[in-house]
Amino acid sequence: MIRTERLVLRPPEDRDSPALVAMLSDREVMERLVRDPSVESAERSLVRHRGYRQQHGLGFWAVEFEDKVVGLCGLKPGAENTPIAGELEIGWLFSKPVWGKGVAREAAEASLNWAWENHPAMRVVAITGADHIASQKLMGKLGMSRLADGDFLHPLYEADDPMARSVTFAIARPKPAG
Repeated sequence: MIRTERLVLRPPEDRDSPALVAMLSDREVMERLVRDPSVESAERSLVRHRGYRQQHGLGFWAVEFEDKVVGLCGLKPGAENTPIAGELEIGWLFSKPVWGKGVAREAAEASLNWAWENHPAMRVVAITGADHIASQKLMGKLGMSRLADGDFLHPLYEADDPMARSVTFAIARPKPAG
């Protein structure tokens, strides 16, 4: 479990499913990630994220803000068939009521700090849609930089689908003080 000034990040529990399924099936939340989100696609996503934790010992945490689960944020293995396959990937998804309140940044910063303290990776990477400017802005605020050779067509979409156009960001492990 991770505590920040305003948040608690912890492994998702069964009691979180209604809030997380509602978020993951919300068209506006998922518009740049999933074509036609549904309760079924949301439930599959939660199963996949639980699998990361079981198989790799890391995965997205449920994020509590003001005693409510408002999103997911954390670390997972980079997806196969992408430029970040096997690397340590950070990601986040948050419900609309907390957009613009700094929750995503606070959770992502806590996740990065956890990575540096608990994982040997020399860098953390992130991918997002080429037109997902809000996500790219947050990556910049976290100190991540867009990789010049990191643009790619995501294999989940047809090559001519605008959702296929993806970009890669990364941040290097901070150098030890001293």
